[in-house]
Amino acid sequence: MTGTDPTGLTATELLDAYGRKELTPVEATEAVLERIERIDPRLNAFCLVDPEWSLEAARASAERWRRGEPAGLLDGVPVSIKDILITKGRPTLRGSRTIDPGLDWPEDAPSVARLYEHGAVPIGKTTTPEFAWKGVTDSPLTGVTRNPWDTARTPGGSSGGAAAAVAAGLAPLALGTDGGGSVRIPAAFTGTFTLKPTYGLVPHYPASPFGTLAHVGPMTRTVRDAALLLDVITGFDGRDWSALPPPREPFSTLAGDVSGLRVAFSPELGFASVDPEVAALVDAAAGVFAELGAKVERADPGFADPVEDFEVLWFAGAAKVVENLTEEERAKLDPGLREICDKGEQYSLSVYLDAVARRRELGRIMGLFHEECDLLLTPTVPIPAFEAGRETPAGGLYGGVGRWTAWTPFTYPFNMTQQPAASVPCGFTPDGLPAGLQIIGPRHADARVMNAALAYERARPWHERRPPLDG
Repeated sequence: MTGTDPTGLTATELLDAYGRKELTPVEATEAVLERIERIDPRLNAFCLVDPEWSLEAARASAERWRRGEPAGLLDGVPVSIKDILITKGRPTLRGSRTIDPGLDWPEDAPSVARLYEHGAVPIGKTTTPEFAWKGVTDSPLTGVTRNPWDTARTPGGSSGGAAAAVAAGLAPLALGTDGGGSVRIPAAFTGTFTLKPTYGLVPHYPASPFGTLAHVGPMTRTVRDAALLLDVITGFDGRDWSALPPPREPFSTLAGDVSGLRVAFSPELGFASVDPEVAALVDAAAGVFAELGAKVERADPGFADPVEDFEVLWFAGAAKVVENLTEEERAKLDPGLREICDKGEQYSLSVYLDAVARRRELGRIMGLFHEECDLLLTPTVPIPAFEAGRETPAGGLYGGVGRWTAWTPFTYPFNMTQQPAASVPCGFTPDGLPAGLQIIGPRHADARVMNAALAYERARPWHERRPPLDG
């Protein structure tokens, strides 16, 4: 593979190159670290990079490959880790100035531990808004993270650093978390792929203060890479009381066939507004499913916008995050986070339980809806990426309206229902900004969602287009 830039390869391509002895994990890791040093000052995707941490793992992997004894499915592949997931021996500061980096860090999150078991190379920790509270990525601790397609714009959030890193070639794989759209929003804004799995499929520890809204998911350039990462991070972990057993079949064996599937296309979910440029791209993407043999019909699931109930659950969770902070520490928080925490502290138990009850009803509606259709297609985000450093757009559709939940109506409902939901790139606006198609399945139908995403990706390989960072 002489002359090939390792940072342009997918995880599956890297593994193939290692097996053919055309490339070593050390060479790939050195190339990624060099690119981070050169590119990341423009993006701020990473909050922690420790070259010796990465190279130590890469050297061990190279020796295993030399012996012909790779440790697992990801041996030697660089992976970034969102700075919400705990890492043994290295701080997890969650974008907050209220956490002491000198604390003891004695264990890895389940998904991080699985990476090590399979020989992956930790390349660093990626930026997040403070405690992952919003759908863009900036924080008092790490500043503003930017979009590789246009550095004046946000990559979304809260897994914005992870998405920016994948899009920019700063590691082919990333671990993110999603409590209201936090892997899907940045995937749509950066032209990358992700899956928010069925709740519990990927173990999550320590438990999120946002409770059963929060999922761990893979972030990659391709569906195949996400399938490979899912094969590693899914399965039971005793530290997570809600962890599900491993899937019956590996995700990496998916065929990518949607022929005969009943697919509902809901361009507005019955209540949302969508930018015309994004709407046209998503409409065209839905048409591809019909070309591939699916039975596509326009249909809304039949629920009203659950934003008020989501915000009760979300704001109450945020209040729980900061409940033990002193007034001096609270003064260091992101002002927007302080505002929602103040609101979350005011909810009565009755208001909270009413929101929980309506969440259950939303789950019932979607469960019955999926008895009539195998998949649901929507936009992932109704607008292109907007100015970095803002919680909401300054103007245009959704300009200056509410909190981040105002412009993310397609993502948070499916955290409430715990369904698998993927975002796959579906084209670019005239300004060159990516858009995402959201593919949603019933609970536990993660393989069906991934299979559909693979079929679409093969038909429309938008992932092959790369951000203009090297010019």
